[in-house]
Amino acid sequence: MNAEHLPIVPVVLSGGSGTRLWPVSRSTRPKQLTALHGRRTMIQATVQRVDGVPGLRPPLVVCNEAHAAPIALQMADIGVRGTSFLLEPEGRDTAPAVAAAALVAAADGEDPVLLVLPADHVISDVGAFRAAALTAADLAGEGHLVTFGIVPDRPETGYGYIRRGATVGETSAGPVCLVDGFREKPDEETAARYVASGDYLWNSGMFAFTASRYLEELDRYQPEVVARCRAAVAAADREDDRILLGDQFVAAPAISIDYAVMEHTDRAVVIPLDAGWNDLGSWAAMWDIVAADEVGNVVVGDVVVEGTTSSYVRACGRLVAVVGLQDVIVVDTPDALLVCSREAAQDVKGVVERLRAEGRAEADEFTGE
Repeated sequence: MNAEHLPIVPVVLSGGSGTRLWPVSRSTRPKQLTALHGRRTMIQATVQRVDGVPGLRPPLVVCNEAHAAPIALQMADIGVRGTSFLLEPEGRDTAPAVAAAALVAAADGEDPVLLVLPADHVISDVGAFRAAALTAADLAGEGHLVTFGIVPDRPETGYGYIRRGATVGETSAGPVCLVDGFREKPDEETAARYVASGDYLWNSGMFAFTASRYLEELDRYQPEVVARCRAAVAAADREDDRILLGDQFVAAPAISIDYAVMEHTDRAVVIPLDAGWNDLGSWAAMWDIVAADEVGNVVVGDVVVEGTTSSYVRACGRLVAVVGLQDVIVVDTPDALLVCSREAAQDVKGVVERLRAEGRAEADEFTGE
């Protein structure tokens, strides 16, 4: 079956809070609703990325109720019409979120391809991504569950890996392969071995499959997820473009698509994607997506640096000056200032957890606006 004959529904997952990108990202306005790179917010860029793919239907955004209104405004700002919102009463990870989306997308009797896209990824080569998405839709129409594997350019301990099995097709970025297994985030030595072997790709968390195939495979391995989601969709409150899932959704097991389905099914295939992908998991990732100056600095906003190298400095309003430092991250917002070493960027999440434990509003809200 050709991809051009299949309806494709982008299922945009917008449930994360981006705590490692605090203080710009907070639960009331997480990173995907923020313009961290370029003029568009991350969710706007995600939706625009699929524009022009044949058979494309309006996006279905999975998020919490508080984020629906600002996302709707952002979709209107880029001229995207017909967006629907699937509202989670509580986040239960990706397998239940996509199960509910599959039930909603297939409710009118169609069986569309679901192109599952986290809202917080950066992809610089949009053309390469669209080509891969079209190939994925074609494979999904043949009954496969497709995951996108990022072609690694370095040993990376911050990502999970996918081991490639037998080749079932070819793309410009490399062979389409059966999934031979998933690997958790490795140590440095193991990551180097994975990359050197050429058998492994980074696990992107993006997928393509038909609604019926996903539900069939999920019901085989995690029947409670499907049952709870069916009940939650049946009991949903619907108003205009918004579907608020019923309370049964909260009772669904919290489990990812990888653990629930992809690690067990014999229908999983992986498409290589070499398109400048980054999930912006921490401030340290900014060096991967923004060109640094001749001494390794990346600056955003009203910033002055003197005698400073290999540092990221972001000013959100007032002037920020940094003098005589190396390998630091400085992010200034109206109500909070972050200063940390570059190597400790992953530990910013701990600051947010501590602020929450102390009842500080700055952990989740912008108090200086």
